[in-house]
Amino acid sequence: MKTSYVKDMTTGKPTGLILMFMLPMVIGNVFQQLYNMVDSMIVGQVVGADALAAVGATGSLNFLFFSLCGGMANGIGVVLSQYFGAGNKDKVKQTIANAVYIMAVVGVFMGVLGALLSRPVLTFLKTPDNILDDAVLYMRIMCLGVLAVAFYNCISAILRAVGDSKTPLYFLIVASILNVVLDILFVKSFGMGIAGAGIATIISQLLSAAGSLIFAMYRNPFFKIEKNLRKHDFPIIWQCTRMGVPLALQTSLIAISCVILQSVVNTFGATVMAAFTATSRIEQLVQQPFNSLGMAISTYTGQNIGAGKVERVRQGYRRGMLLMAAFALLMIPMAQFGGEHIMRMFVNEEEVIAFGAEALKITSWFYLFLGTIYVTRGLLNGVGDAVFAFGNGVVEVLGRICLAKPLTMIPVVGVWGIWLATGLTWMFTGIFSAARYLQGKWKMTAGGAQEEAKEESPKEPKEKKAFFRESNLYKWANCFHGKRKKRLSV
Repeated sequence: MKTSYVKDMTTGKPTGLILMFMLPMVIGNVFQQLYNMVDSMIVGQVVGADALAAVGATGSLNFLFFSLCGGMANGIGVVLSQYFGAGNKDKVKQTIANAVYIMAVVGVFMGVLGALLSRPVLTFLKTPDNILDDAVLYMRIMCLGVLAVAFYNCISAILRAVGDSKTPLYFLIVASILNVVLDILFVKSFGMGIAGAGIATIISQLLSAAGSLIFAMYRNPFFKIEKNLRKHDFPIIWQCTRMGVPLALQTSLIAISCVILQSVVNTFGATVMAAFTATSRIEQLVQQPFNSLGMAISTYTGQNIGAGKVERVRQGYRRGMLLMAAFALLMIPMAQFGGEHIMRMFVNEEEVIAFGAEALKITSWFYLFLGTIYVTRGLLNGVGDAVFAFGNGVVEVLGRICLAKPLTMIPVVGVWGIWLATGLTWMFTGIFSAARYLQGKWKMTAGGAQEEAKEESPKEPKEKKAFFRESNLYKWANCFHGKRKKRLSV
């Protein structure tokens, strides 16, 4: 077993394990966000604010379709991490094999669905006529890459589940550099406009998925799957689906809430849309350390729950919250005082820059709540708390539906209600997440997950169980509890 590609997180100091596991994902997620940021910067600088607004108009919808694939991948990762923590290597390999079947179906379905619904949905969301055609074109191109995104997310989730957060990073770095080169080539040199940005992103995502899969098959021992473990296993497919669907619903409901917010943004015209697009890209970048920390907590939790170490889960959560708070307090002053400089990376229009800088000041005050969401969600997803996964998405939907439009109608708030609604939604969702953790029901969910993970585990072979059942100690114990009194005379 090559330790560089597998990491057991059931032993050792929680802070060091989480931090070292998290850092490659932070770097990887930052590079992943460069896909969208480079698209936005090059499109905004070369083509103009209207083209940037067109890209932004599709952001929430693309997130919706991608998130369903990502949710299924994360569900597979939860199941895998619990089997890994229990030491059940055959189940780990079987789950990896069946994950391919699951993600192939999900990726193709979501890609076709997104391409077909792009124009009707963008029209329903009141996308301005002057950018509608560009937005439809960009979204359809992105939907062609859903299958590549699905497989990359799945491979990454599998590797994280067994403790490897580095391999996906290597291929994201290569893909991100390639994306920058292709963006400049297609958009600026060839004059392909918004279509060029989409094609560059798709090519980069495809190469990232293919590269990480090939590398994992050669280097990671769990990807060397014996023929008898490759067949369809419907109990495993059901287990992954049972965990993946709530996570997919969680992320899709969050995406739907963002779509609803985008529909409010669209009513204020191209300038506000461009500012909202730029600030959304910046906030996605800010969220990456939180997101990486949450994924690290999820893997750490899944492995320790599989091993039956609930107290280590609590320790990991406390350390994770401290790491989150440190980062949030670092980012707040940067957003408060450096907003204009950050906005100039995306656009040249002074009005858009001014809007975005003020918007960042509003949302940055809520970064602590945003971090709480990610850390708590990581733990609860890691134990398989499906009720929380769905409830978390519902709270975000209700927050944006109930707050966005009403806040913008208050005269003293106006257009700033768009960003205030985002911050308040983070606050309410963070409080809901923390309350769910403090409620303690996740420990009951953890008990069930532990039993499933240990089923047929090689750590407790059947021969050992049979020997124990025939021992005098077992007979004495049953006599003591009054269940088999006849054995008392044996």
